[in-house]
Amino acid sequence: MNPKISDFGMARIFNPNETQAMTNRVVGTYGYMAPEYAIEGTFSIKYDIYSFGVLILEIVSGRRNSSFNHLGRTFNLLGYAWELWQQGNALDLEDPSVGSTSDIQQFLRTVHVTLLCVQEDAMDRPTTSDMISMLLNYNISLHTPNKPAFVLGRAESRSTLNEIQPEERPHGH
Repeated sequence: MNPKISDFGMARIFNPNETQAMTNRVVGTYGYMAPEYAIEGTFSIKYDIYSFGVLILEIVSGRRNSSFNHLGRTFNLLGYAWELWQQGNALDLEDPSVGSTSDIQQFLRTVHVTLLCVQEDAMDRPTTSDMISMLLNYNISLHTPNKPAFVLGRAESRSTLNEIQPEERPHGH
């Protein structure tokens, strides 16, 4: 039996041939929960991949996966990363406290892989071994990610970037 960790605090043990399970009670932190679990209560081996993708985006950006406004639209970190990726500006996601990335290709590849990890459809997410291979082996070509799940942030009373605390502001704004 292989233990599977979900949402960094809830553990579930799958049978050796089991790849998903159902639950009647959804437990976890929104923003880290895979959509199939948050919406349907379906818990799969790809749940951890989704949560890991969110965590890596938080690490490389220095931001929490919470709501903020960007250009008049409310996003969470996934939506903001997706928007920058689509515009060809993924480097703007970089945590400014780290300084400029010495290996731009590695940073962009990491963002690319994390966007694959947070795909809405669990079948579109890589396995753990594929994800590691993609990060380490530049000869592996990466397919273009689809729009991630849950890209819109919760509507909040804050309506402009000026009202958002500096640590929550997107870079360059």
